[in-house]
Amino acid sequence: MENNWETNKLKRYLKNNLFLGAALGCALVAVIPLLSVLGYVFIQGVGAINLDFFTRLPAPVGDTGGGMGNAIVGTFILVGLACVVGLPIGIFGGIWLALYGKSKRGFYIRYAADVLSSIPTIVIGIFVYVLLVATMKKFSAIAGGVALGLIMIPTVTRTTEEMVKMVPRTLYEAGLALGLPEWKVTMKVVFRTAWNGIFTGVILAVARVMGETAPLLFTAFNSMYWNFRPDEPMASLTVQIYNYAISPYAEWQAQAWAGSLTLVLIVLTITLVVRRFSKRVTYG
Repeated sequence: MENNWETNKLKRYLKNNLFLGAALGCALVAVIPLLSVLGYVFIQGVGAINLDFFTRLPAPVGDTGGGMGNAIVGTFILVGLACVVGLPIGIFGGIWLALYGKSKRGFYIRYAADVLSSIPTIVIGIFVYVLLVATMKKFSAIAGGVALGLIMIPTVTRTTEEMVKMVPRTLYEAGLALGLPEWKVTMKVVFRTAWNGIFTGVILAVARVMGETAPLLFTAFNSMYWNFRPDEPMASLTVQIYNYAISPYAEWQAQAWAGSLTLVLIVLTITLVVRRFSKRVTYG
């Protein structure tokens, strides 16, 4: 009897360790490629990063030095324009779907958001090209911002909807029972409670559009100079990285790696800062 108990205990111990080891192995399989990519980008790019890289314009072919200062600034401007376009539509659309989206209209809006999220971004770039670039007869940061904003909408919408659905319905009903207007209950109670989760969706959307290249080739295009006018072509890190990476010049290829590392660090920094800020707002 005692031997059977010891045998069963040993079997449970072995099975437990076996499955824990398998789970750890799967986690490593998922993490190792990511760490490998980040490590390789860091090793290749850190050597070309200096003060000039962040402050100077791209150097002409054959010259050494130069930087991607205009592309870094242009990336922030384009993402800012994208947020102006995508965040209001995505956030308010997600709130509406969570609170009033049980009708057939809500089903079609939800389906449209899912379809939009699966459309190749180059198609969105071509659509905005026909809609704005061909109409204005020139590339512009506005067109780039609209294209990136359209890419942001489905991610923000679906994340906002799920976060608002997680807010207890009793909070919403209690606010209405106190005689508060419906819009005030939605913004002061529901939105504030779901704030942290909504910000997570926003950061996911920002991180996604920061890495987009194809839509910008058809909309904002590129510029080798400083430009702060939204109605003119504008440089961006992704397009600059693409142009430099396919060039035959070693100096430009090194700067492409530096641009890649800079882009990764920007996304990582924004993610950490905003998540910390959102937690502070949520928990006081």
